[in-house]
Amino acid sequence: MSETYFAHPTAVIDQPCTIGAGTRIWHFSHIMAGSVIGENCNLGQNVVISPGVTLGNNVKVQNNVSVYTGVTCEDDVFLGPSMVFTNVINPRSAVNRRGQYTLTNVRKGATIGANATVVCGHEIGSYAFVGAGAVVTTDVAPYALVVGNPARQRGWMSEYGHKLTFDNQGEAICPESGDRYHLENGRVTKMQ
Repeated sequence: MSETYFAHPTAVIDQPCTIGAGTRIWHFSHIMAGSVIGENCNLGQNVVISPGVTLGNNVKVQNNVSVYTGVTCEDDVFLGPSMVFTNVINPRSAVNRRGQYTLTNVRKGATIGANATVVCGHEIGSYAFVGAGAVVTTDVAPYALVVGNPARQRGWMSEYGHKLTFDNQGEAICPESGDRYHLENGRVTKMQ
């Protein structure tokens, strides 16, 4: 049976794992047994995908990112260079906490910028945008833009990654796609 994905010769792929068609795995990356990677993903250099991790379709994992057990990324997620996930809330070298992993969910279309850190146990909402270097210590709402340490919300983003400016009626238009968004009671929805 021929493989339907590309893996650079220096990549290590432990079996069993699932890797979708059209996925590309680059230099010195390690895919561990029990992980699931969707179709048309791109895993950059020096990426680690741990056991039990699920990546949806079209996920982009940039260089030097480790996705640890307990993390799930839905379709179209972007993980920027050297961003960090954690999976134990109170790690100690001398205390074995395997099996006490705290779950982190990154929802469809979310972006996590370069060198950002996501403390485990939080949800990054659909199409949320975590700025470079941010430290996420709470849930991030869908379409929210968060920056800083600790990360604080500084606005809203469109599905195309543009900051949204809402008028007095709570409506905004993405300058690239023309999609319309509505803000009500601290929640953004895309209008049909």
